[in-house]
Amino acid sequence: MAANMYRVGDYVYFENSSSNPLLIRRIEELNKTANGNVEAKVVCFYRRRDISSTLIALADKHARELEEEMENPEMADLPEKQKHQLRHRELFLSRQLESLPATHIRGKCCVTLLNETEALTSYLDREDAFFYSLVYDPQQKTLLADKGEIRVGNKYQADITDFLKEDEDDGRDLQKLEEKVWDPNSSLTEKQIDQFLVVARSVGTFARALDCSSSVRQPSLHMSAAAASRDITLFHAMDTLHTTGYDMTRAIAALVPQGGPVLCRDEMEEWSASEANLFEEALEKYGKDFTDIQQDFLPWKSLTSIIEYYYMWKTTDRYVQQKRLKAAEAESKLKQVYIPNYNKPNPNQLSNNIKPALVNGAAGAGVPGPPGSGPTPGLGRACESCYTSSSYQWYSWGPPNMQCRLCASCWTYWKKYGGLKMPTRLDGERPGPNRSNMSPHSLPLRHSGSPKFAVKTRQAFYLQTTTLTRMARRLCQDIIRPRYLARHPYLPVNTAAIKAECAVRLPEKPKKPLPLKPGDRKPLESVVRYLEAHPRPSKPDPPPRGGSISTGSLTPIKSSPILNNGSPTILGKRTYEQHNGLDGAKSKGLTPQWDIMAKRLSEVSRPSSSLQDEVHELD
Repeated sequence: MAANMYRVGDYVYFENSSSNPLLIRRIEELNKTANGNVEAKVVCFYRRRDISSTLIALADKHARELEEEMENPEMADLPEKQKHQLRHRELFLSRQLESLPATHIRGKCCVTLLNETEALTSYLDREDAFFYSLVYDPQQKTLLADKGEIRVGNKYQADITDFLKEDEDDGRDLQKLEEKVWDPNSSLTEKQIDQFLVVARSVGTFARALDCSSSVRQPSLHMSAAAASRDITLFHAMDTLHTTGYDMTRAIAALVPQGGPVLCRDEMEEWSASEANLFEEALEKYGKDFTDIQQDFLPWKSLTSIIEYYYMWKTTDRYVQQKRLKAAEAESKLKQVYIPNYNKPNPNQLSNNIKPALVNGAAGAGVPGPPGSGPTPGLGRACESCYTSSSYQWYSWGPPNMQCRLCASCWTYWKKYGGLKMPTRLDGERPGPNRSNMSPHSLPLRHSGSPKFAVKTRQAFYLQTTTLTRMARRLCQDIIRPRYLARHPYLPVNTAAIKAECAVRLPEKPKKPLPLKPGDRKPLESVVRYLEAHPRPSKPDPPPRGGSISTGSLTPIKSSPILNNGSPTILGKRTYEQHNGLDGAKSKGLTPQWDIMAKRLSEVSRPSSSLQDEVHELD
């Protein structure tokens, strides 16, 4: 029951797609809509796969600097698999808010600000644990360090000196270390000090009456007296008393110098009503992020002035009224919501009622299933993440033409952490460490689907086949089926299965290389002469089906000239005489194709006179 109860402030998973990883959000509010549904107002967290590669490079640079500051040797000794999985635990906080249906919640998780004293490997030991150290702005596409860093560590601690022993002199210069501002053992009594403070408040009230700007801000006597009774007036009075050596006469004279009474004002008096309204609006938007408040709302105020005003503002009635209003609004809103477990089957589940085929280079793509059933995607393939071949449930993963699949454990990891368990060569490409932008033969695809390199490069390259691959082609021809794959170039090839079968068959083959069958190819001229000597026999005319038809009654068909505007080919549309402008065209039935081919081939290598003689001889 408690696991399905979600409250404000919880970090939860949201599902917006059956195939994409879950979203990580923090619940800010739970609101009930007009139709009775519950919506959650959430703060967005982004994964590494959600931001650009340029910002990922900045995040990695920040992580390296953090490692150098922490001086943690564990990070350098981590295996590549743990480093790969640790990247899946990093998130980026954002100020973006959105509203999502509460029924899309799929569980709880834990997100914490990265602490310098905490080992990063501790996140790998905990389930559903994430960390963040940078703030991502989706609109500006920027990464900034979080201002709310917890300052814990050796560099933030004070250096405590050893305790002095008895009769041991303190060699430090006390005047440089501290300054005395009040002496409790002075000659004045408590009553005399209180009387002096009353005099200081009176002088402050009179000074505000003489000041034009103060009389406008505090038009009434009560407001001026209240402003004169603030701490800034009392602090100035006590400093004056300490400076004059606790001499009451000299202290009163210092309150009213020759130029007029001293006026002491704090930030509450210095700020105007419009500035106070801007501050309250900024505080509602950014909270206690005073740097953003200064940049976006009050750039003419110093950061010290804003912080000092905030703590004075908390002592006013305005703050108390706003706190009561927020408490009343919170009472009317939902505190928690119960979301039952989501038990509907995922559309990416693969059926397990068909037995996997034997090892096949095409990953079972050409293996027929039961009668009436379509091809089962990914049949006979291992898990793309952990390479296991047995699982109680399989899930389709990646683009459909790739026919990739994940086991149940790796599918859960993919949904929660947005990546595969094992690092791959293609890690870092979008979306996530998969091969969605790769062809079946591991070539990057453009948007048009052409298996050309997506990024142009000036460096030359060539593909070199290894000896083991060439041997596997000879030993596993029945598995690879090169003729079939040549006619179907976009079918995936299960190279892992072929390597495994080649490792089994290789020891059984003799060490002597297989003899190559010599190929004796005759020149083209001998082939042409053979075709001349053995022409194709003409087909006999088919017998008429009905009675005899008089040819004289038929309308003669006008032969239209054949235009060949293209390049001359071996099987041309025109005869030799038509091509050279000679009279007397031969009928199409009496001009076999081998005759035209012989003429065109002999045009290049023989003189025109000998060519014409040979043609007349053939006629």
